[in-house]
Amino acid sequence: MRGNILTRTAPENGHHNSTDWAAARHILCIRLDTMGDVLMTSPAIRAIKETGPGRSVALLTSTRGAAAAQLIPEIDEVISYEAPWMKTSDSTYSRSQDWSLIRSLKAGEYDAAVIFTVYSQSPFPAAMICYLAEIPLRLAHSHENPYQLLSDWVQDPEPDRFIRHEVQRQIDLIGSVGIRASDTHIRIRLPEGAVERALAKASAAGFDPCRPWVVIHPGANAASRRYPTDGFTQVAEEILSDGLYQIVWTGSNSERELIGQIQHPLHRRSVSLAGKLNLEELAGFLKASPLLISNNTGPVHLAASVGTPVVDLYALTNPQHTPWGVPSRVLYHDVPCKYCYRSICPEGHHNCLQLVTPHQVVQAAYELLAETCTTLFPRMLPEIKGKDISP
Repeated sequence: MRGNILTRTAPENGHHNSTDWAAARHILCIRLDTMGDVLMTSPAIRAIKETGPGRSVALLTSTRGAAAAQLIPEIDEVISYEAPWMKTSDSTYSRSQDWSLIRSLKAGEYDAAVIFTVYSQSPFPAAMICYLAEIPLRLAHSHENPYQLLSDWVQDPEPDRFIRHEVQRQIDLIGSVGIRASDTHIRIRLPEGAVERALAKASAAGFDPCRPWVVIHPGANAASRRYPTDGFTQVAEEILSDGLYQIVWTGSNSERELIGQIQHPLHRRSVSLAGKLNLEELAGFLKASPLLISNNTGPVHLAASVGTPVVDLYALTNPQHTPWGVPSRVLYHDVPCKYCYRSICPEGHHNCLQLVTPHQVVQAAYELLAETCTTLFPRMLPEIKGKDISP
C-alpha cells in the first residue's frame, strides 16, 4: 500500500506469498557490487521483467556496476549509489547521499524491491533504506530473521549447507516468490557498431584482424586474484612461439603499466589495448574473439555474456563466480586455505594461482580452441589439434 510502511513481520517459516509479487509492476533491484556481479544477476533481473506484463525494472548499483547495467536490455532505469557498507565505496561519501537516495526511492513509488547479495554480505543496510523509502515488498536472502526489514526472505543456506553459483543463487531467490527464469544465460545488448569500433581501435594498435588471436586480461581489482606477471609472460611467449595466434592484451588505463611489464620480456610482438576500449567496445572485441584467458574478474562474465570461451585463472578466494554458460577451463591449485574471501593473500604465498604452471594455461587454451573455434578459423583447426598439449 502507498504512503505507509508495511509493518507485517517477515515470515519465519520460509513460506512466501507470491500473489502480491505477481501484481507488482514497478520493481527495484539492488546489486551494489561491480560489473561481474551485475552481469551474473542479469538472468534473475530478466525473469523479473518478463514474468510481469507491463513491468518496469530499475537497478540500484555502484558506479562500476552501472556501466554493465547499461548493456542489460531488461533494465529500464539505472540508479548509481556508492553504499558506505560496500568495499567499492569511495572516500567522498556523506550521509546526505543516503537521505537523498531514500527520498528519491520513495518518490519512485516502487511496488517491490529485490536485494541481491553474495552470502557473505548482509542485506540489512539496503533493506533499511527500502523500508524507510516505504517500498512494501522487500525480498532478500538472510542468515537471521530480519523481522520488519524484509517482507519476504529466504533463510540463507550458504555456505553452511551448500554453495551455488552466483547466477543460480539469485534465480533461486526470486523463485521463492514465484518468479521463474526460463532463460538462465547471461545476455547483453551490444550497441550497433561496437564490434566494428573495437576492431578498428585494435587495428590502429597493430592488430591484424585477418589472423587468429587470443585475448589475455591480466588485471584484477584484488591482488589475491592476479596470476603472476611472469606467468602471463611465459603463457604469451609459448603461444606466440607457435606462430598460430596473435596475443591481444586488454585492461583499464590503470593497467597499462602491468601489461607493459608483461610484454617487455617477450621476444615476439603482442598488442595492448589497455585503456583504449570502453566497456561496450570490450564486449564487442570479446564477441569477435575465439578465446579469453583471464583472472577471475569482470571480463570473464562479459565474455560469457557474448558467448566467448574462457580460460579462467581462478584464485580460490571464493567458489561461486566461475564462467557461466560458456565452454571454459577453470584453473587453480587446491590449497587448505581456500575460500579466504580476502583481497590480499593472508598466507602470502598465492599458491592457489602461483602453482598453476604457464604450460597448463596454454594447454587449457589449446584444448578449448580445438573444441570451439571451428566456425571462426576452420583452416587453423588441424594445426591446433596437432599441437602437443600434454602436461
